[in-house]
Amino acid sequence: MIVVAGEALIDLVPLDAAGAESTGGGTGLPALAPRLGGGPYNTAVALGRLRTPVAFWSRVSTDAFGDALIDGLRAADVDVSYVQRGPEPTTLAVASIGADGSAGYSFYVEGTADRLFTAPERLPDDVRAISFGTCSLVLEPGASAYEELMRRASAQGVCTTLDPNIRAGLIPDADAYRARFKSWLPSVSLLKLSEDDASWLGGTPREWLASGPGAVVVTRGGEGLTVFTRDGGEYAVPGERVDVVDTIGAGDTVNAALLHALGAREALTADAIAGLGADNWSQILGFAARMAAITVSRAGAEPPYAAELY
Repeated sequence: MIVVAGEALIDLVPLDAAGAESTGGGTGLPALAPRLGGGPYNTAVALGRLRTPVAFWSRVSTDAFGDALIDGLRAADVDVSYVQRGPEPTTLAVASIGADGSAGYSFYVEGTADRLFTAPERLPDDVRAISFGTCSLVLEPGASAYEELMRRASAQGVCTTLDPNIRAGLIPDADAYRARFKSWLPSVSLLKLSEDDASWLGGTPREWLASGPGAVVVTRGGEGLTVFTRDGGEYAVPGERVDVVDTIGAGDTVNAALLHALGAREALTADAIAGLGADNWSQILGFAARMAAITVSRAGAEPPYAAELY
C-alpha cells in the first residue's frame, strides 16, 4: 500500500457566464465553483484511479465540504480508514486561472482541520511508500506532525517522496523554510519539484542528491520532465502537446504516476530509484508526461483513469 499524507481542501475556481472556468477579463466579481483538491488529496485520487492500493492520511472536517472530500476519495477506491475527522472548517483555496491555463491561489487556512493532523503511533506493516508535500508541511502544528511521520517512516526503511509544491504566500519566513527543506532531504527517497519550486528554493538537483534522495525529478511544464539520479544519471522526456484548459493538479498527477510506475518496478527504495537506468526512466517519465497531459486538458484536478492509459 502507498500512503499519501497531507491536506485535503476545496478549490474555489472562477466560472464564466457559460459555466466554464474563467480566465478573467470581465467586470465584477466572478462566480466561484467548489472543486475537491489539495496536492496530496489529488495525488491520492490519481493513484486510486490507477488502481494502485492507496490510503490517505490527513484530518478532514466534518462539515459538508469535508464529507464531499471523503466521498471523492472513496469514489477513487482510496482507503480512508486512517483519516481523522474534526469539527474545524475545511481549508479553502481561491484559484485564479491565467490566459495560459496556469493557476494561482490564495488560501483561507486559519483554524482549519487539515493543519491539526496528528501522526499515528505506528505504521502499518504493508506500507511501501509515503508521499508528502504542499501546504501540510508549512502550516503548524500539522507540519511538525507530518515531518515526524516522514522521519520515522524513513528510519523504518519506508520509501518517502516529497513534492514541496511551494505556496510562497503561506510561508512567513522563506529562509527558515529553505533550511527546514534541506533538513528533510536525508529522509527523502525521491524528490519531485517544478522549475519554479527549484528557483524559489535556490538549490540544484545535484546539491539535493548529495543529502540523500535517490533521484530528483524536475517538471518543466509543457516542456517535459528531467530526472537526476544519485548515480550520476540525467534523463529527460518532452511534454505531450495538448490544448491546456488549466494546470490544476498537473504536478500531483506526476507524483502519482511516479509512485505507480516505481511500485510496478519494485523500485520503492532510494537505492533502487538511484539505480534505474535510461530505459526505465524514459518509460517512467513518459508515463508521467502522458498522465499530466490528460489532466491539464480538462478543467480542475481530474487525473486520468487506468482505462484511459492502458
